[in-house]
Amino acid sequence: MILNFEWFRTFKTIYETGSLTTTAQILYISQPGVSLHLSSLESYVGYKLFDRAARKMVPTERAKVLYNFILDGVNKLESAEQHFHKSSVTGRSTISIGMCMETFQFTLEQYISSLPFNVSIKFGEYPAMQQDLDNGTLDLIITPQKGNQANLQYEPFSKETIVLVSGGKQATTEFEQLIKNKKISEAEAWLKQQIWYSTAEDMENLRKFWYRNFNAHPDFKPNYIVPNKCSIVRCISNKKGFAIIPDFLCRNELQTGKLKLVWEGLNRMENTLYFGKRKKTMFTREISTIEGFFKQQAG
Repeated sequence: MILNFEWFRTFKTIYETGSLTTTAQILYISQPGVSLHLSSLESYVGYKLFDRAARKMVPTERAKVLYNFILDGVNKLESAEQHFHKSSVTGRSTISIGMCMETFQFTLEQYISSLPFNVSIKFGEYPAMQQDLDNGTLDLIITPQKGNQANLQYEPFSKETIVLVSGGKQATTEFEQLIKNKKISEAEAWLKQQIWYSTAEDMENLRKFWYRNFNAHPDFKPNYIVPNKCSIVRCISNKKGFAIIPDFLCRNELQTGKLKLVWEGLNRMENTLYFGKRKKTMFTREISTIEGFFKQQAG
């Protein structure tokens, strides 16, 4: 059996995300393809690399050893691949941008085909994006988190509010009356009886929102775990169900009535979004163009 570099890339991404689905999204391959890469690598090394727990891939002790051994090498190969890959159109610069999938779909996706330069998009966790930005693998990141690397700078450009929304056909009068009468415990109990949507990677917003407003952790599991927050918007548009998501992702649906803004909470939950970039870059013009699209969307 011949060892394939893609097996290591897939293994590294599964290790870092803990998810086959997220790995497939990040690497732009199918989930069966991810599983095939993993099983092929396990066959090659001769031992199991992950235990499959509830909604998470847990690395074995041997997987931890393998990850630490290959990490630097895989990162260097990916960097070389990015910098030396021949473009299909000569004379065009290439910049690499890191952000979450929903931010890309909502803001940048519609402009990609009109750009006069090449773009490579990477999805992942924000700390990893900051590291990739610092070492030159990425040229720009869109992030709600600021790092402390001396080589990087962060420019705020927008705020997102995390809100409770429902489908357009969801009855919310009872909840709204409970909130109006300051019956917060009863309102919490009512919400727990409803249909909920979330993503496997975005439970943190639900937990934070719940704790800020009910002073408790949510002791229920969402009914539907979908691939990303844009999927949530599509699933509940003109239907029933609840979710806690950033308001900018459903601005149009709220305006048209496909979704309802049910509650911003007793304590408004906001995140500042930043452009993260290196202090010295050769792609100032390209980065400025991308930033313009995001500022335009932010209004």
